[in-house]
Amino acid sequence: MPRDLDYRNMQDELERADILLCFGGDGTILHAARDANAHNVPILGVNMGSVGFMAELEHSELDMLSQLSKRKYTIEPRMMLDVSVRRGRETLYRDLALNDAVITKGAVARVIDLIVRGDGVHIYDYSGDGVILATPTGSTAYSMSAGGPIVEPTSENILVTPICAHSLHAKPLVMGRDRIVSVRIGKLSRKTAYLSVDGGRAFKLCGGDTVEVRRSKSVTRLVRLTDHSFYEIINQKLGRA
Repeated sequence: MPRDLDYRNMQDELERADILLCFGGDGTILHAARDANAHNVPILGVNMGSVGFMAELEHSELDMLSQLSKRKYTIEPRMMLDVSVRRGRETLYRDLALNDAVITKGAVARVIDLIVRGDGVHIYDYSGDGVILATPTGSTAYSMSAGGPIVEPTSENILVTPICAHSLHAKPLVMGRDRIVSVRIGKLSRKTAYLSVDGGRAFKLCGGDTVEVRRSKSVTRLVRLTDHSFYEIINQKLGRA
């Protein structure tokens, strides 16, 4: 069956669905969130991978799926980000992030220059490998690996985490949900920079481009069947239990 026909069939099914079941890891949920949000369908993740922070169940807990037919579940909303790229007065790119929008340098080992602003006010500028603009859901992903804070996933904040900043003042920030965060790319002579949203296909940036993120009106809705504490989950997933 052609891929575009498969996609249309899935969209038709989502219009009538009560819940979207995702078997896989966090990447599977991130990919499914785009389609589920378009139809306001909540997602239940079953972790088939190694970490799976967003998945509600492990593959050994499949018997708990029987609770769905009894309506014994709750819905947990997760904040998302609207991501755009401006070049001059033109908007070249738009996307929606559940985890993060990541600006990184190319494969050549040259740092890139970045200017970070909040609501149009200068915060800091630095040279480094890039920056991560994350949601609380994304705080336990790339942002954490780069030294960013762990934030409860039901919070509503925008996280700014520099990647290998060659500066003493460029530190991770936790910003309010209504802030508009922008990152301007410096000159890229003999350098390259890319934007990737939720680990998707990279968009090549040019010097002078501005990447902007803000809280989205779209919300990812995750199904909860258990009463596991977030702190229990991070202890288990990060190997401290």
